[in-house]
Formats: sequence, structure tokens, C-alpha cells
Amino acid sequence: MQPTTSTQEPALAQPVPIRRLLSLDALRGFDMFWIMGGEEVFHVLAKTTGWAWAIFLADQFTHVTWNGFRPYDCIFPLFLFLAGVSTPYSLGSRLAKGDNRAMLARKVITRGLILVVLGIIYNNGLFMKPFAEMRFGSVLARIGLAGMFAQLIYLYVRSERARYGIFIGILLLYWAMLMLIPVPGFGAGNLTMEGSLVGYVDRLFMPGRLYKVVHDPEGLLSTLPAICTGLLGVFAGTVLRRHNLTDTRKIQQLILAGVSCVALGWVWNSVFPVNKNLWTSSFVLVAGGWSLLILSLFYWIIDVKNWRRWTFFFVVIGMNSILIYLAGRVIDFEYAAHFLFAGLLHFFSEPVQTVGSVVAFLAVKWGFLYFLYKKKTFLRV
Repeated sequence: MQPTTSTQEPALAQPVPIRRLLSLDALRGFDMFWIMGGEEVFHVLAKTTGWAWAIFLADQFTHVTWNGFRPYDCIFPLFLFLAGVSTPYSLGSRLAKGDNRAMLARKVITRGLILVVLGIIYNNGLFMKPFAEMRFGSVLARIGLAGMFAQLIYLYVRSERARYGIFIGILLLYWAMLMLIPVPGFGAGNLTMEGSLVGYVDRLFMPGRLYKVVHDPEGLLSTLPAICTGLLGVFAGTVLRRHNLTDTRKIQQLILAGVSCVALGWVWNSVFPVNKNLWTSSFVLVAGGWSLLILSLFYWIIDVKNWRRWTFFFVVIGMNSILIYLAGRVIDFEYAAHFLFAGLLHFFSEPVQTVGSVVAFLAVKWGFLYFLYKKKTFLRV
């Protein structure tokens, strides 16, 4: 893993497809914008103004406590979904050129393991804590492992029908495991944080500490359904890459799939609750369905209607999405924003200063990414 500098037109980030979809760059940046702190704008507006619409939006940009779904719960799975979307472009193009599957598989596995290691460093620092105090589960590990297995399925399962079968099979298997396998002291079918099979497996097999003591939202067992989130992206990318479909037909298929997934997910919710912490099968469908619908919208606006000027802000973020996620741990952007803008904000009222501080923080982060973009320097994993 290292920054790469090229004199050519920047390619799509993490992983790099052969043919660029600007909508994919922009949507990845749009998604990453909220991860890097964009949601704080609504939170500070809600606190400083008390406006009803700001309070409503701030609430939507929080995670549900356990069961349920809010838009903010879609941010993480959308990123994993987009990694899947790029797979038919990156791996599919190389397979079409005759590249060796085993060689591609090694690259996929290497990338997945690098993300796991980066996640450990992100949680614990470069000079590790005592083993028992380290947290091994992470957002990057979830993306690395689930994305890796989804890509390996794409590489070695050549039939689309078989891939769909694996997708359905994993979702049903996970449901059956959580509902039928008893947990000591809680029995079978307990979906609480303490009593679920997911938490029990984490406590048994996850080294180090768990994020929520008895459960880790990026633990071992819940990686299984997360593979299906990546596979949904693979299915979407396969549709977008087809040359025998018109753009209109592609969008129709994505919308139909998205609406169907959301509907099925909420139907399934009646017996298997939508739950991000457990990454339940119903959650995979609801979050994946919304991801399909958002992708279809971005694809229609950007790649079909060719309305592109507004995308630049998000493309700059999307080109270095992993880097800005990691950089927050080692660069004090908040201090930089205070150093650059505190004097200016001092002339305004306290509410404006509070909101302005968040905007300044985001501006400094974006400026950092813009500098790298202009230098054509991108972190590749």
C-alpha cells in the first residue's frame, strides 16, 4: 500500500476499475462526506437554532439504538456496496483480457488483509496496546473481508444464477443460525445484544476487546451477511457493465431491484428484525435496496443526463476515500480549522461560530483532498 502518482487521468479509487463511472466516484464521495463529518452540520444547527427541520434531519443522521433503520444506517453498507459495484469493471475487464484468476485472487486477498491490518492500526494506533486491550473488529476489516469474499465469489463462480443462489443461501443460512442455534443461558432465537449468537461467537472467538463489551458490530459472524451487501453491489455493477442493455433499461432494473429489496426486507423484519449491529438478512435487503436506488439516481443524473459540474466536490473526496478516513487519526484537522478560521468567525454570533466551525473543519479536510487531487496522488490499497 502506498500513494501513487501518475500523469494520467485519475482512475476510480478502491479498487480501480478499467472504465470509469463518474457516478461511482461521486457517490463514493457523497457517502464519504457524511463519514468524514458532514452530518455534524445538522447536529449543530439543531442545537443552536432549534429549527424543527434541523432537529428532524439531525435525528436521521444518528444510528438506531438496536432494531430499526434510519438513513445514517445506510452510510456504511453503501460504501461496501460500492466496492462491489466496481468489481465487474476491475476484475471483469481483466478476466476478459485473459488475466489469470489465481493471480487476481491473490491481489483480492492481499487487499482484504491489508484493510484488516489498517483497521487494527486505526483502532489501536501504530504502536499497539497490550493484546487484551486491542480491538480487532473495524469498519475497514468489514469492508476488507466482506468485499474480499464477494470478489472471490465473482472470480470463481462464473454463473450469475449460481451467484444469486449463494446470495440467497447466505441470507437464509444466517437467519437460520441466529434463530435455531441456542446460546448458553439465553436459548435460541434471542436477538438481544447479550443473548444473540452473534455476540456469543464474538465473545468466544474474537481476540482482544469487543466494541460493546459483549458484542462487536464488526465482529466475526456478522461478516457472513455483509458478504451479501458486497454481492448486491456486484450484481448492480454487472447490470451497468452490460453492453446489450440501454441506459434506460439498466436504470429500470436497478430501481426494480431496489424497491423489491426494500419491500422484502421490511416484510422479513416481522420475523427477523432489521438490525445494523447484527447485520441481519433483512438489514442487508433494506440497506442494499436503498443503495441500489441511490446508485440508479446518481447514474441517471451523471452518466445518462450528463449533469456533471456539481459532482466535482464529491469526486475529490471519492478519489481518496480510504485516505481521508485514516487521516482523521493522524492529522488534527480541527486544530487546522481553528488556526485558519477562528479569527474570522470571532466577528459573528455564537451560533454562527458553532456552525462555522463545523463548516471550516470540513473545508480543511476537503482542501487537503483537493491538494492531493491536483497532485494526482491517491492512496491505493
